[in-house]
Amino acid sequence: MTKDSASYLLSELMSVAFLICGPILLVALVVGLLISIIQVVTQIQEMTLTFVPKMIAVAMVIVFLSNWMLGVLTEFSISIFEYASNL
Repeated sequence: MTKDSASYLLSELMSVAFLICGPILLVALVVGLLISIIQVVTQIQEMTLTFVPKMIAVAMVIVFLSNWMLGVLTEFSISIFEYASNL
């Protein structure tokens, strides 16, 4: 394995990781920001008020996008095995 092939595999791995984690992190960020704005406006400082909606939103995103995530991971795994067989 050369430096180029290791660099290629690492870049592919990072792009797939960002592609899979991106929607989950984006939803958690948006929900957290909205809840924080509501907390500032109403002056309610409750820790569970931010935690529970974020967990529900993240769980919903995982449920709705799990089929797509599994497809992306399956394609990536197949391409890695094909790449490894050609080394």
